Amino acid sequence: MVETCATRRVRVGAACAAGLTAIVLAACSGGAAPQRSARVIEPRTSKPPPQPAPNAQSVVRSSGRYKIGAPYRIGGRWYVPAEDPNYDRSGVASWYGNDFHGKKTANGETYDMNALTAAHPTLPLPSLVYVTNLANGRTVLVRVNDRGPYAQGRIIDLSRSAARMLGTEGQGLGHVRVRFAGRAPLDGNDQAERQFLAGRPWQGGVGGRMSLGAAE
Repeated sequence: MVETCATRRVRVGAACAAGLTAIVLAACSGGAAPQRSARVIEPRTSKPPPQPAPNAQSVVRSSGRYKIGAPYRIGGRWYVPAEDPNYDRSGVASWYGNDFHGKKTANGETYDMNALTAAHPTLPLPSLVYVTNLANGRTVLVRVNDRGPYAQGRIIDLSRSAARMLGTEGQGLGHVRVRFAGRAPLDGNDQAERQFLAGRPWQGGVGGRMSLGAAE
């Protein structure tokens, strides 16, 4: 029999149809029909997924590095870090706590919301400053080891413990006076801060590690 082009097309079409039917039947019956796996592309996010809050009592003190830093711009405003031994300003203080507890500060230390520390936009890191609550006269000595805050009118961002000692934790904000007291040791030693706090008459001689209990 002589195979014509038309006959050949019919035979090839039938073979293709039969092959396709076999693949479909194999897939439906759980057979191992060859399949191409799809590549899953994860969506790009601007920030990592939220992590569990660290234990508030488990932060290990770490040493950082001395840092001033270059001028920088945030929210359309320029900040110029510099040595300023005569720094004496009044303004609004805020505080930060759980969200940053256990994370690195701007000079490489570990933020501990139970320690007497603070963030400042321009002072050298680390340095010591006196912070006075203008509403009640309380003063604490804190270690500046981070950068911030950047909200209009705010001049310092206190640790939760420092805010509690000053009496500004409940309100969230407070009007304070900030005075430069000198450079802080790089090893994170907080003896000066504790000794100063122990001598405050409103503190009742507490000189140990800061706690989040009531401060009078």
